[in-house]
Amino acid sequence: MKQLSIIFALIIFFAGVSVAQKSLYSFKTKTIEGKDFDLSSLKGKKVLVVNTASKCGLTPQYKELEELYRKYKDRNFVIIGFPANNFLSQEPGTNDEIKEFCETNYGVTFPMMSKISVKGNDQDPIYKWLTEKSENGKFDAEVSWNFQKFMIDENGHLVDYASPRESPMSEKIISWIEK
Repeated sequence: MKQLSIIFALIIFFAGVSVAQKSLYSFKTKTIEGKDFDLSSLKGKKVLVVNTASKCGLTPQYKELEELYRKYKDRNFVIIGFPANNFLSQEPGTNDEIKEFCETNYGVTFPMMSKISVKGNDQDPIYKWLTEKSENGKFDAEVSWNFQKFMIDENGHLVDYASPRESPMSEKIISWIEK
């Protein structure tokens, strides 16, 4: 009986270790142009993951996101935008339409990925990892609206998040990038 208890404890321990070892680098996605993108290519960089939308009251954050990216991109920092249509159909466009909108209206040069779902039954695995403690080992963080920002450290681990209304240029985000 004692051996069975030890085996059970080891199984639980190793199950917990494997969850904690999952990182952003465990995922692959597609760029907005439809090309494969392995997130492990971002090793050594701080990554700000943002779910975006073109017809939202927060859409002007694209301007600040681009400013942030240009300011820090040479300091091992990158922003990854994931268009999503989960909130009041505020991202109805195709990938081509979204790309054109972002470039034309906000001069976006940071990497944009293909449109995904960030919540619900069809939630993309990356967002399942970002939002569920059982996946990321850190905390639960429901995506409450467009432009929620997730902060990933240089080792691919989730460290924090900022609410949709929080400016990309907020003290919280700037100090995280600069530390």
